[in-house]
Amino acid sequence: MTQPLSICIYCGSRSGASPVYAQAAQAVGAWIGQQGARLVYGGGHAGLMGTVADATLASGGTVFGVIPRALKTRELAHSGITELHVVDTMHQRKALMAQESDVFLALPGGIGTLEELFEVWTWLQLGYHDKPVGLLNVDGYFDDLLRFMDHTTSQGFVSSEQRALLQVDDEAERLLTRLAASARTSLGTNSYGQI
Repeated sequence: MTQPLSICIYCGSRSGASPVYAQAAQAVGAWIGQQGARLVYGGGHAGLMGTVADATLASGGTVFGVIPRALKTRELAHSGITELHVVDTMHQRKALMAQESDVFLALPGGIGTLEELFEVWTWLQLGYHDKPVGLLNVDGYFDDLLRFMDHTTSQGFVSSEQRALLQVDDEAERLLTRLAASARTSLGTNSYGQI
């Protein structure tokens, strides 16, 4: 790739109940920075979002944040990142993040994180993009979700091929390395404007 790899991270605006979540976010940000890559994320300073952004910057990476105006007004935006783009709606936020990214990776988070993950996973299986989608299963956080997805497959609502599109690991560097390799071999299809 001629340009630095852009890795979109979906994660919580809270830090969670265990320090292992922030440690994982720190490791992800450090890996992005050490690779000379670019973090694309939701532009916030709190929780795991702030942790991954700060770790990326501290390790020499750049950070591209996208935040809706209403959240910036509530002083939730990270003021120290490389680029902060302010948009009007959540739909615009997600579309710009998707357009700017080569890889999607979800860390622990709440309903917003899950919604973002399922959206790009859905778009991948529909052929709207060919960018890899990953899930970092920190300390078993997503175990129950993954069991449920296996249930949807066994019940015939999700094919085994669709299920396999989500790349899952519990080790950050290993998963990021695999996703980056997948991104470098993809064709770069991007049809978000048609969604």
